[in-house]
Amino acid sequence: MPNSTTPLLTRLQACYTGILHDVMRAGGMRDFTLPPTLRPLIPGKKICGPAFTVNGKVDTSADPHETLLAWTGFLSRAKPGHIAVIQPNDSVVSHMGELSAETLGLKGVLGVIADGGVRDAEFIQAQGFQVWHRYFTPRDVVGYWLPEAMDVPVRIGEVTINPGDLLMADTDGVICIPLAQAEAIVSEAESMMARENQVRTAILAGTDPQQAYLQYGKF
Repeated sequence: MPNSTTPLLTRLQACYTGILHDVMRAGGMRDFTLPPTLRPLIPGKKICGPAFTVNGKVDTSADPHETLLAWTGFLSRAKPGHIAVIQPNDSVVSHMGELSAETLGLKGVLGVIADGGVRDAEFIQAQGFQVWHRYFTPRDVVGYWLPEAMDVPVRIGEVTINPGDLLMADTDGVICIPLAQAEAIVSEAESMMARENQVRTAILAGTDPQQAYLQYGKF
C-alpha cells in the first residue's frame, strides 16, 4: 500500500461499518456489503486495510505436494499491511489454520477474510489474528484444494473485491470500499459522524428525536 494512503487508513480506522454503509448507500452505490454469513473468529476485533486477493479452486486430482506448494506460495506472496481475502469456491475444507495464521501475522498481514472454513480456531484466537469465515472444520486443503490466482478480482456474495480495495470489518460485518472512491467516502463518513454526535448531544439534552433529525438531517 503506498505511503500516501496511510493517513486515509488511519482515518478509516476511526470509522465503523454502519456509517460507511450509510454514506455509500446515500451515494447510490450497491453491492458493497459482504454476506452476513461471514463471522469473525475474534469478537470485537476490528480490522481495516487494503485487500490482497486470492481465488482458489477444488482439484481432487491434485497430489498433496502440489496443494501444499501452492498454499505456501500464497503465504510467501501475501502482502504486509494488507488483508488477505480468499474466495475458495469451496464449502468443504478449511482455508486458514494455525501455522498459516502465525506465518501471515509475522509477515504483517492484518487478517484474513475467507468465504470458507477455518480450523485450529483456538490456537488462532490465542495468537490474536483475526479471521473472518463461514464455518469450522478440521479438514485441510491437502490433496483437494489450492489457490489458483492472486491479486485478481474476486467475488464474495454480490461484492466484487479488487486488489487494493479497502476493507472495514467490525462487529456488524464487512464493507468493501473501492480504492478510487475511498477518500470521498471516508470524508463524508467523518462529516456524518460529526452530525451524529450533534444529534446525540441534542437528544441527551432533551430534544425530541424527530426534531433532532429534522434539524441535523441524520439519525
